[in-house]
Amino acid sequence: VQLQASGGGLVQAGGSLRVSCAVSGFTFDANAVGWFRQAPGKEREGVSCPSGSGGSTYYADSVKGRFTISRDNAKNTVYLQMHSLKPEDTAVYYCATDPYPTGYSGTYYCNHPPKYAYWGQGTLVTVSS
Repeated sequence: VQLQASGGGLVQAGGSLRVSCAVSGFTFDANAVGWFRQAPGKEREGVSCPSGSGGSTYYADSVKGRFTISRDNAKNTVYLQMHSLKPEDTAVYYCATDPYPTGYSGTYYCNHPPKYAYWGQGTLVTVSS
């Protein structure tokens, strides 16, 4: 199982960016791919995690209304679209997957990162003020 995160870069505050996560090595299930981020000197934070059973997607309060998860099943790729970016969004963004999703909620997944067995290498997003 491999996850390849890409699309990070430098963007001005208020701008938009889309990061991608290409998944390979197992039967793709977009409901099993979540996004996390870690800013310098801070703990890893769950940004957005879909429910393992196809229910609602969890978004951290800090990104709600600005970030959206989407997917392209044909490309085995999950995206995190980010709008109205703020300097505090600066972080390395990681995607992660649970190859055998169960009925856990998105909230549970984002608050229990070890439930994701596989992680990508991360992509750096820098938002300048």
